[in-house]
Amino acid sequence: MHFARPLFVFIVCLCCLGQQATVSLAEELAGSRPNVILVMTDDQGYPPVGRHGHPWIETPNLDSLYDQSTRFTRFLVSPTCSPTRSALMTGRHPLKNGITHTILERERLTLDATILPQILKQAGYTSGIFGKWHLGDEEPYQPHQRGFDETFIHGAGGIGQAYDCSCADAPDNSYFDPVIRHNGSFVKTEGFCTDVFFTAAMGWIREQEALNKPFFAYIATNAPHGPFLAPEEDKQRFLDMGFSQETAGFYGMVENIDDNIGRLITMLDSSGLSENTLVIFMSDNGMTGHGAGPGNKPLGETASGKELFLYNAEMKGLKGSPHEGGVRVPFFVRWPGHIKAGAEVDRIAAHIDLLPTLAALTGASLPQGQVEGRNLLPLMEDPQREWSDRYLFTHVARWPKGDEPNEYQWKNFAVRNQRYRFVNNSELYDIQNDPGETNNIIDQHPEVVKEMRKAYDEFWQAARPLMVNEQTPNSDTRPFHVLYKRQQETTGIPQWDPPALQN
Repeated sequence: MHFARPLFVFIVCLCCLGQQATVSLAEELAGSRPNVILVMTDDQGYPPVGRHGHPWIETPNLDSLYDQSTRFTRFLVSPTCSPTRSALMTGRHPLKNGITHTILERERLTLDATILPQILKQAGYTSGIFGKWHLGDEEPYQPHQRGFDETFIHGAGGIGQAYDCSCADAPDNSYFDPVIRHNGSFVKTEGFCTDVFFTAAMGWIREQEALNKPFFAYIATNAPHGPFLAPEEDKQRFLDMGFSQETAGFYGMVENIDDNIGRLITMLDSSGLSENTLVIFMSDNGMTGHGAGPGNKPLGETASGKELFLYNAEMKGLKGSPHEGGVRVPFFVRWPGHIKAGAEVDRIAAHIDLLPTLAALTGASLPQGQVEGRNLLPLMEDPQREWSDRYLFTHVARWPKGDEPNEYQWKNFAVRNQRYRFVNNSELYDIQNDPGETNNIIDQHPEVVKEMRKAYDEFWQAARPLMVNEQTPNSDTRPFHVLYKRQQETTGIPQWDPPALQN
């Protein structure tokens, strides 16, 4: 059952009183120090939101958030999980963070980077993460060692995952009643994973309210990443419509996320926290391929003759692709009275922009020489303002372990500016006039291709020395397994006591 459409109210206390009326709102927002909640889903991508035209799912709370937000309509991330997460944490391209895969020790975020919670701590913020980290399971790489004050996470890239390297969750873990690592110790929870993560985050948020401390809450759901498991009440209607178990699970997880967005906003509104809390919603990469019509077939007809198709918002590519569909995600920002409801920003923006934006908002200082993203506050204030063009770079990476990355420089990559997407050194698309990437115009614009190739080569040459995980041997142990067993044999695995939430 979905929550009723909530009223979103966000009011920031402006600290620029006395300045001239000509000062822009974006300048007033800088340093205004609201609480920040970032919700990022896993493998949802852009299409599975009701307001994005999806034909089957129902997302009333996300639709309400969409209506009341400024939306970045061309917000671009990486094609897979760890790369995007590293860009959010550092403000620079994943390859420059050492992230060239999601496993094999190549998902570890370089220890040389200063990351978002460390930056916000300098401005007096406390930070919590709830859900998926996926930037290193070895102890020095864990979030409780890197600036997060509260950590409530699963291991690896998904609950229950385990690989022949350090990337592994607690053994035999499940989406239902998962074992979670809470501030360095394992606890046994009760309920569906997404519900558990939101409950933990909401309880922690209320604690920060009582302490009157500004906070950053990072709610990074494991859903709707596969395996595609959802509570029965969320997936049953899709089964009744003729969807496969996997597709019903995928869509059921999305609708469960929507329910939890409703829980979160209702709590913020009823507690008064929404008066000084900014909420961002996004996903980490393009949609997974489990989104076809009844029967989970991308094309064809059912026995009753109903046409089947994969709804991908008329984009080319899914998760793992350098095309637009592999990297375009929702990006909703809500703050009435300061950030316009219903406004749309059509300028390209990206994961590397989040850190400098939040640093500007909170008054934090940026680490010297690290950040290459842009502060988006000016666009949030005026979506039509002048904004210089730039190049954004995508590389799927994931080459075989031990191979020389330079051999893959010109494979599985893309360069994007406001108008064009240059893909795999052989394709050029005019995204403004051909958003579905149906017409390769590379032969018609040699000057555009030349400039994009040059910019990309310069980027790659700068990134290659920073790919610090390439020669790292696979770990002989799985840290979460080792630590879990040690705790099990000594103190045991206690039952987690969830916070009592009162809306």
